[in-house]
Amino acid sequence: MNKLILSMPLVFLFSFTLHAEPIKRSLENMNGCYACHSVKLKVIGPSFIEISNRYKNQESARMQLVKKIKEGGSGNWGSVPMNAHPKISDTDLSLMVDWILSL
Repeated sequence: MNKLILSMPLVFLFSFTLHAEPIKRSLENMNGCYACHSVKLKVIGPSFIEISNRYKNQESARMQLVKKIKEGGSGNWGSVPMNAHPKISDTDLSLMVDWILSL
């Protein structure tokens, strides 16, 4: 009985994690991220893992990446500019950035 009670939070945490990742990935699919990025390999822009490795230990990374996706820009990863995505809500951008930084 004790094992069952102790395992319930783990089941909840695992099921929440499985549910949260597809939501974040579906947001990226809906917004065209995979046209220029992939999880592991550089396409036109850097991979999400490269982005995570560069920014995940910086305190301002989340806000900085949300702003970069929303406004676009160039110079951080070479000469190819990133298109602005002003129509994506800050809530959706935050979910996407949180997922990228978790890689």
